[in-house]
Amino acid sequence: MIERNNKGRFIGKELWGLNKEAVAKSINISQKRMEADFILKNAFVADVFSLCWRKADIVVAEGKIIALDEHDEYTATTVEDANGRYVIPGLIDAHIHIESSMLPPSQFSRILLPHGITSVITDPHEIVNVLGTKGMQFMLDEAKQAQMDIYFMLPSSVPSTSFENSGAVMKAEDLAPFIQNKQVLGLAEVMDYPAVLGSDSDMLDKINLVQNANKLIDGHGSGLSREQLRGYRAAGIQTDHECVSAEEARERIKQGMYVLIREGSAAKNLVDLLPAVTPANARRFAFCTDDKHLDELMEEGSINYAVSLAMKQGMNPLQAIQLATLNAAECYRLYDKGAIAEGYTADFVMLEDLQKMTIAAVWKNGQEVARDGKVLLEQQNMAQFDQTIVNTVRIPNLTADHLAIPFKEGKVANVIGIMPNQIMTQHIEKEVDVEKGVFIPSVDKDLLKLAVVERHNALGTVGLGIVHGFGLKVGAVATTVAHDSHNAIVVGTNDEDMLYALAALQEMQGGLVVVKDGEIIGSLALPIAGLMTSLDADQAAEKLLETHSALLKIHPDLNFHFFLTLSFLSLPVIPDLKLTDTGLFDVKTFQHIPVEVAEKKVSQI
Repeated sequence: MIERNNKGRFIGKELWGLNKEAVAKSINISQKRMEADFILKNAFVADVFSLCWRKADIVVAEGKIIALDEHDEYTATTVEDANGRYVIPGLIDAHIHIESSMLPPSQFSRILLPHGITSVITDPHEIVNVLGTKGMQFMLDEAKQAQMDIYFMLPSSVPSTSFENSGAVMKAEDLAPFIQNKQVLGLAEVMDYPAVLGSDSDMLDKINLVQNANKLIDGHGSGLSREQLRGYRAAGIQTDHECVSAEEARERIKQGMYVLIREGSAAKNLVDLLPAVTPANARRFAFCTDDKHLDELMEEGSINYAVSLAMKQGMNPLQAIQLATLNAAECYRLYDKGAIAEGYTADFVMLEDLQKMTIAAVWKNGQEVARDGKVLLEQQNMAQFDQTIVNTVRIPNLTADHLAIPFKEGKVANVIGIMPNQIMTQHIEKEVDVEKGVFIPSVDKDLLKLAVVERHNALGTVGLGIVHGFGLKVGAVATTVAHDSHNAIVVGTNDEDMLYALAALQEMQGGLVVVKDGEIIGSLALPIAGLMTSLDADQAAEKLLETHSALLKIHPDLNFHFFLTLSFLSLPVIPDLKLTDTGLFDVKTFQHIPVEVAEKKVSQI
């Protein structure tokens, strides 16, 4: 008997070929000298190499696909009949921040396996920005408890820029201990493009570390020109998930990059990017979610949803499946994944309905792990977390004076204009209400106050700004999920509710909170680094639903994802105008700017 771990893999022998006994068994089964472990009979199998359907029996042993049997030649100890249903490879998310699900990896895995996602490539820079190497190790350890395969890219930008305060700084020497880990595939999205294009020594150290290990580098080319992209390619950066137009996607493909088509909660780019995909260049595209909240993950899934949406937009089903499987696997050198064929890992999904991507059952490493939307694996008790993981929020006591935005010369302000369901913003100039030399929020004009408060080391830094587009009628909303440094961020119609919301975040040690008239009307505590819940997925989903219902009490006409939109307003690498704990930040000029506009010029919103 060969000892296995809980994923059906050989302990200490995770790469097929390292265990002589296993190889001999697989060869014997392939030659029909032994019975297989499992056969899924009468399946219409997606051939993602030739883009056709094949009627065959899927023969599995030792977690691998031994044969696609078209002539009923194999036997097995366990057999199931697919009854002519479509069977596709396990889906792969090419880029996701698991922390945005607000679940630790083990719980994240449980909600996505029923949607057919069997592998993800994640960048844990959210928790690493809070906890540094301790956060990285936490995610690696937690991922080992997951039933899906979770691969990591090492965070490249901690902090994302030098214009804000985060909880950690990660240099090449801090990343080096992780680079040879088999779970680690390379360097995550390189966001600090001035550091790359300026040949910054620290950035080049990280790039060289990864290149010397023969691993990959992900890009983050939001708004970059053709010439700037050439600098990224010269640095060896191979992917980009920040395209928002077909033209941008084509340019990256021309320069030899992979384009990861993003369809998440805040950024929904799939429909706009699909016109760039042709039969000639389709092999350079894959799907990703980047950031997607728990409620949408549970309801829609992730990559399965992208495949369904692509088909609705007219993409050939097999082409969409290829993007979601083989393309992602080959991009990240996961050469035993992404296909149902001899020698590949036995990750596959049986569909009830192809167009809707309704999933009947999911197999991981040849073992059935989900059926009819339910995980078949027992729920494990959540681990007890170290206090340094769950005690990370240090918001100082603040008063209304800390939230005052002074105006000295007039009433014209640099205003952040949000774009619903996008992580980009507009930089607009607008006349605002000013009384006694300070800004007064206006519900009628939809000009609200925004604050980012450093929460890692109680430094007392508070960045202030004015935002248009949220549409709040009363109250305030706050969270410690604020990309990428994850300071506390709050938006509100009045100082009192904003201060109350910040105090609630401190008490909860992070999370989401909705306040109206000095009362918490909805909240979800996220005590793990101020980013993730210690509840199981079902409990967390119920609390999140209550919090979203609370939002409707202060914004009855809400029609976009409020918390995710809010959380990206502090990310100073996505155009045009953002707010960090050190002030209002112009991403195009990469410098801080004052809230007040000296020249009295007004443009229409």
